[in-house]
Amino acid sequence: MTKPPGAVEAPDLPIDAIRPPRPGRWIAALLAGSALVWLAYTIIINENLHWDVVAGYLADGRILGGLWVTIQLTVLSMAIGLALGILAAVMQLSGSPVLRGVAGLYTWFFRGTPLLVQLIFWFNIGLVFPTFGIGIPFDGPKLVEWQANELITPFTAALLGLAINEGAYMAEIVRAGIRSVDPGQREAAEALGMSHRQVLRRVVLPQAMRVIIPPTGNQFISMLKTTSMVSVIAGAELLTVSQRVYLGNFEVIALLIVASIWYIVLTTIASIGQHFVENRFERGHRALPARVRRNLRPFGGGSV
Repeated sequence: MTKPPGAVEAPDLPIDAIRPPRPGRWIAALLAGSALVWLAYTIIINENLHWDVVAGYLADGRILGGLWVTIQLTVLSMAIGLALGILAAVMQLSGSPVLRGVAGLYTWFFRGTPLLVQLIFWFNIGLVFPTFGIGIPFDGPKLVEWQANELITPFTAALLGLAINEGAYMAEIVRAGIRSVDPGQREAAEALGMSHRQVLRRVVLPQAMRVIIPPTGNQFISMLKTTSMVSVIAGAELLTVSQRVYLGNFEVIALLIVASIWYIVLTTIASIGQHFVENRFERGHRALPARVRRNLRPFGGGSV
């Protein structure tokens, strides 16, 4: 920039900044590192943990089968839960008081009761409804009918419990994401002649995804571990299979370590995937300030 007439140039003084000593930080780091090394050493040399048994069962066919059931339950439950959550969120934001009431009742009930209770209920649903059928309601004739004990297997009961419970939580996540979009975006889209469905699908949801994705990723990681609760109804997932194995060989701790290792592997992979998905939806948001600064830059780029 040009200097005003008569301005005195300030001398360039060297800056010799010195960080203040922080002995407390070094002492805390030393104590934490020592505790971590001691813990790792104690775990590794502990003969009661039977690391040879752990290594032998990590790739056991039964354990891998339970791992596959855990993955299936997680993916299917999250997919169904996400669909239910989107539907419930749209109903909660509807102008109809009936739809809002039904969606509110759904989220209130399934968020207010423990998941463990829901799993046990779905597993024993045959005690309430011995048969399920398709036909005329209100005790009319049935076209097709199934026995509840044959239809509701442990896997089906686990899927119902996990998915419906997850849908109640996803409804609040999706609703918060939709509300985070500026109402002016909706008004502008409606002014262009878009229908309510088009506005939601083309304008609102794409912008809301930036807010929805992080908690949804957390819910997916939580679901990987929540599937272990299915063991109460013998759902044949990872923890249930591990329990069946250690009931036969009495290697309780070793098999629990095997299950824990696989849970850590799954959650680590899911966390990495969540990181990349979040970066994908953050690209436009991060690029916006740079575009604004570029558009506000003076023409010519020179100094005034």
